[in-house]
Amino acid sequence: MSDDPQRSTTNDQALLDAIMTTRAIRRYTDEPVTDEEIATCLRAAVQAPNNGNIQPWQFLVITDPGTKRAVGEVYGKSYHRFENTYNKIAPLPRNEKDAEHRDRMKRASRYLADTIGEAPAMVAFLMPKIDLTMRDEQGPIFIGTTHASVFPAVQNFILAARALGIGTAFTTVYRVHEDEVREILGVPESFEIVALVPMGRPKGKFGIAPRRPAEQVTHWNRYGEKRT
Repeated sequence: MSDDPQRSTTNDQALLDAIMTTRAIRRYTDEPVTDEEIATCLRAAVQAPNNGNIQPWQFLVITDPGTKRAVGEVYGKSYHRFENTYNKIAPLPRNEKDAEHRDRMKRASRYLADTIGEAPAMVAFLMPKIDLTMRDEQGPIFIGTTHASVFPAVQNFILAARALGIGTAFTTVYRVHEDEVREILGVPESFEIVALVPMGRPKGKFGIAPRRPAEQVTHWNRYGEKRT
């Protein structure tokens, strides 16, 4: 850790900039992602906060072309089934800008669904199927699901990739046919595949994703109390 306040401030700003510009990247170049780069991201992943330091994660790195292609076929099938159903129930766009954003996102999502098997690498995040619920004489004591201890690791991984100039996308649509992905990857029934993250050099640019302003969804001290 540096004792130089100026350098520390610069590093802090770089971290904040990385967080603010880490958006889903769904189009990749053919440039490879190295094993060492993946290992760097995994080292960041295991530093994530987790419940009671149980570290309930396993990582499955997928670089074999045939395996990527097989996973990609299941992903594509899952996505198109999801999209066809979602389009029937999706609310209408609020305005023209919202409609344009949805169209861009749909095109990018379809592109990823059709090409994810060609991504330079993928990483599947696995979680053992365990129940953290405890019990006492008053009944169950539930403090949250194990997912809450794995998703921060996924985010750490994604941020580390961003620092290396590698694009990623946090995907779960494969869960429509998760058992097929499980079979391809040889994942035991005792594990759940909680996320699949493709990796590659972006064809486009990193940038700030459109989001509702934090002020619109922030309450102070009691629900409904907002600051303008």
